[in-house]
Amino acid sequence: MSGTVSNLAELLQSMHPVLNRGVYAFVSLPAGSVPARVEPIATFREREGLTLIVEEQQAQDAGLPILFRAAWITLTVHSDLQAVGLTAAVAGALAEAGISCNVVAAAHHDHLFVPVEAASRAIAALQALQERAGPEPGAA
Repeated sequence: MSGTVSNLAELLQSMHPVLNRGVYAFVSLPAGSVPARVEPIATFREREGLTLIVEEQQAQDAGLPILFRAAWITLTVHSDLQAVGLTAAVAGALAEAGISCNVVAAAHHDHLFVPVEAASRAIAALQALQERAGPEPGAA
């Protein structure tokens, strides 16, 4: 796929983490159907039910039990889905900072869900990881 980055050093150098606005909730629905007026940003079907990631207010309005309150960070580099090592490097940097992380890889970007209260520390840890990786490719 053209325009994607698969080299780990390049991925780290150009990941540019961005904190999205809002608070997001992980919820699980045993029946596997999405309630009306709930617009998930991600879903995953498991044997036990359907996991949704939704805006926290939508979960509250629908009376859904919230399993995890998260801040959503997007790595804006267009990462190749077959790239090796990015998830490990990011998770390692966040683990060193004592921050849990749930990663969702989508077609264009990787998305990190961290505890809401750790959002600014997570951004700082990711920016430090990016700086340690060196200058961006093509930077003078």
